[in-house]
Amino acid sequence: MNFLTRKARTAAAMALLWAATAVAAAPLPSTTSVAGTKLSLNGEGTRYKAIFQVYDLGLYLPKPARTSAELLRIDGPMKLAFVAKRDLPGTDLGVAFMKGLAANNEKALVSKHLTSTNRLIEVFSGRAKLVEDDTFAMEYLPGKGTQFYIAGEPQGAPIGDLEFFRMVLNIWVGPSPADFRLKEKLLSGNGAAPASPEPQQQPKAIY
Repeated sequence: MNFLTRKARTAAAMALLWAATAVAAAPLPSTTSVAGTKLSLNGEGTRYKAIFQVYDLGLYLPKPARTSAELLRIDGPMKLAFVAKRDLPGTDLGVAFMKGLAANNEKALVSKHLTSTNRLIEVFSGRAKLVEDDTFAMEYLPGKGTQFYIAGEPQGAPIGDLEFFRMVLNIWVGPSPADFRLKEKLLSGNGAAPASPEPQQQPKAIY
């Protein structure tokens, strides 16, 4: 078997594997309620690592946002809702979120919110792993902070402030997001076509 034949077969096998794993994200509820406020699903998508699904993610907002700038101006309740698509080690997930914060926020800002950032890592590192179809969420509660949930159960008291939650949002909508395609879907604004592309950098980490 010559080199070109082996290369063609490898490419075909990878294409078949992609077809088997590229399943559309399971639909999330179109609305939810946070702090007594009805929120609508602004966008949803699937986070991929290479060709493998990692988690589904939905962004719930009190009003549509089609750019990062619009999203980061919102100061009401917000929610990020996740569904694991494979086993996710808790420590890996926590560290990955930390890397995402560092890649998309000023160093001084990350240092300012170090206590809240460490708590984010602790919430997920405290679990051996999340398994397929496990849910987790992050909600911003005005005047209280960010509330973390795993399998619908609150993980301690809310932490941080609006600035911290905006930092968390930047993991997925910042200049170096976890997944550019996922960023576009999260900012679809309730199904509307995304706005003009924003300046972006290559991602620095997997999260």
